[in-house]
Amino acid sequence: MPAREPTRPTILVIDDEKNTRDGLDKALCHKYSVLLAESANAGLDILNREHVDVVLTDLRMPGIDGMAFTREVAARQDAPLVIMLTAYGSVQTAIEAMKVGAYDYLTKPVNIDNLEMMIERGLESRRLRAENEQLRRELDQRYGLEGMIGNSRAMTEVFDTVRQIADARSTVLLTGESGTGKELIAHAVHRLSGRSSQPFIVVHCAALNPNLLESELFGHEKGSYTGAHQQVLGRFERANGGTLFLDEIGDIDLSTQIKLLRVLETRTFERVGGNTPIETDVRLIAATNCDLKRRVDEGRFREDLYYRLHVVSIRLPPLRERAEDIPLLLDHFLRKAAEENGRTLSGFSPETVKVLTAYAWPGNVRELRNCVERMVVMSRGSNLTLKDVPADVRTAISDALESKDGGAEAGAKAPSLDIDAHEKNLIAQALRETRGNRTEAARQLGISRRTLHRKLHTYGLENL
Repeated sequence: MPAREPTRPTILVIDDEKNTRDGLDKALCHKYSVLLAESANAGLDILNREHVDVVLTDLRMPGIDGMAFTREVAARQDAPLVIMLTAYGSVQTAIEAMKVGAYDYLTKPVNIDNLEMMIERGLESRRLRAENEQLRRELDQRYGLEGMIGNSRAMTEVFDTVRQIADARSTVLLTGESGTGKELIAHAVHRLSGRSSQPFIVVHCAALNPNLLESELFGHEKGSYTGAHQQVLGRFERANGGTLFLDEIGDIDLSTQIKLLRVLETRTFERVGGNTPIETDVRLIAATNCDLKRRVDEGRFREDLYYRLHVVSIRLPPLRERAEDIPLLLDHFLRKAAEENGRTLSGFSPETVKVLTAYAWPGNVRELRNCVERMVVMSRGSNLTLKDVPADVRTAISDALESKDGGAEAGAKAPSLDIDAHEKNLIAQALRETRGNRTEAARQLGISRRTLHRKLHTYGLENL
């Protein structure tokens, strides 16, 4: 039985001139399945019925022009590549169309060899993006845990511990600096447990004064204090059968600590102003960014409560201890922020990943996530570069690098993080390595050819 011929890519040609349509059909039909449309409206009808890989569209047409057509197509899920065909006088408009989603443009009369090369390059780029997306999904499945990302040894140990203790009834103490993801781990423990269908209740202990915290935890009876006009159920009652997460438990006062210890030991409590014991079946997870053992030694935290909470302890490592996870986190937060803000971005330049990975991130994952979101919102190109790094983060990185390098050689001042110099050197190096092939240089740099042309002008590198 003969081998089945692989499916050929489909090209949709949209042009109001019949000679142009027929000429492109004749030139491309040997290699592609070609569909023809005499207007943008007819092209949209075809896109609604057929799978199309690449669209070749004229810029100036009656009715919907190429610019409006490209904008509408680019907004579609799994949109085809759009290549704009234009006269020399409309090149600037074609460049504007690329800003709203066109892959590239060619001027008329079309050079078929250049067109085929552009189509092949675009299809290859699309294939690689699809493979990258699949790889990212596999990485999330392999290296993620309920929304957390990491493949470092430190994080895989955390994930293994979470899976092991999820179904236990024991209390869990999560420790680590602010921004390391303690609440996410608490959520993961709950969702992986047999209590996942029951409530997950969160109390931020540091945000409440002692009287309010006691009422929040245990509830109160009507008339128990001024303003208590009705009975209110506390978090222990509302979390019954589920999980109660007490964040920043090191900040609760000694009086509340005694009552909390009693609940853990007897699984009963009374509402404020009441004397009827109420039974509760709650899995308690506590978190702190302080040294609870030191607070015990200082007399600020009860030792018996500390050991009652410390049945299972999980330390969340700071980001500086798992720098190998930063590229994964950058990719994860980029995709999430781009989706939430309606942006289409291809990723980070290699130099940007390198610099961001070298930074210590004192605010940990939270700081990194906020940085990426700001970069996505403020970006102007399709690829995030060093210039997109927020100014305050650039300054902090520069100061950190100067401090680090300054200790290596007495009296020597490390160079600042000169974003323009880094970028200019990278572009010049890429052009040298590709012997002036700007298309290949742009590919290596992870930017579009349009962006490369603009940067060559900015840095005075047009003659390279």
